[in-house]
Amino acid sequence: MTQPSPPDYADASHWRGTTIIAVRKGGRLVVAGDGQVSIGPTVMKGNARKVRRLAGGDVIAGFAGATADAFALFERLEAKLEQYPKQLARACVELAKDWRTDRYLRRLEAMLIVGDRSETFLLTGAGDVLEPEDGVVAVGSGGNYALSAARAVFDYEADPEIIARKAMEIAARICVYTNENLTVETLDA
Repeated sequence: MTQPSPPDYADASHWRGTTIIAVRKGGRLVVAGDGQVSIGPTVMKGNARKVRRLAGGDVIAGFAGATADAFALFERLEAKLEQYPKQLARACVELAKDWRTDRYLRRLEAMLIVGDRSETFLLTGAGDVLEPEDGVVAVGSGGNYALSAARAVFDYEADPEIIARKAMEIAARICVYTNENLTVETLDA
């Protein structure tokens, strides 16, 4: 019987950031992300910040995927937001075009949820810039669990932060790559 080889810690593609959810309701945007970073089956960090404010605090962005890749995308998004101030949709479309066509960016393995006071978008390396039609979007290994949980309580709970926290709690119970150490950021309309 052969022993599996240990993870290559220098290879950033093994570093994963997992579950992010955005809930928009009642004039508020809440973006929540768990704190777990794993390399394969090993939890390397439990308190990572995968949700950040950009554009002087007017935009909230969260990522799932390879950590180094996501940080590179955050930098590019910040540059697009400086180039197109107060135009989140345009900045996201321009980033997605670069992400899809640029040889370096095309290899980045991450997904972003980005929102400001009026819009929320999901960005992918396939060139997608999707605006959720029901106020809830989630990504990452626990994303579908969090999305389902949030949709289940959306009509019955007025506070989007409670919805996001409950959804992440449920995702953490189901997904082994998601923990309950949350970073939560909010914006009011």
